[in-house]
Amino acid sequence: MSQIWQKEISLERLNALIPGTMLEATQTRFCEFGDDYLCATMPVTNAVRQPVGLLHGGASAALAETVGSIAGFFACPQGCHILGVDISANHLLPMKSGQVVAKATPIRLGGLLQLWHIDIRDQAHPDRLICSARHSVIVRNTK
Repeated sequence: MSQIWQKEISLERLNALIPGTMLEATQTRFCEFGDDYLCATMPVTNAVRQPVGLLHGGASAALAETVGSIAGFFACPQGCHILGVDISANHLLPMKSGQVVAKATPIRLGGLLQLWHIDIRDQAHPDRLICSARHSVIVRNTK
């Protein structure tokens, strides 16, 4: 797939979106993007663990939705924004500590609907797929 970004994208611009949001509380950081993907990291801390000490599935789903939505925003034309309408996450492996990395890639980039695939992996052991998600967003004109 060729370059998908329709808005100027940089790690500085991406990470400037974090202060004052849930991403700040979860210590999420955008770390990489390419022609057709966006990645973010999140440490597995008490803020995102369930009571038994494992990464909370809701935190994984929130990370997936965040990376998919932000990617969707930068992949839609100027004068448009996106709204998330669906998230489906399969929690595949437990994670007690360390850091996860989420990678969003487009399945379909339509004018009205985008569909994103997001894999969340153990950053130290990339073969460990922690969660696999699909996220759909609608594209809205801001006018």
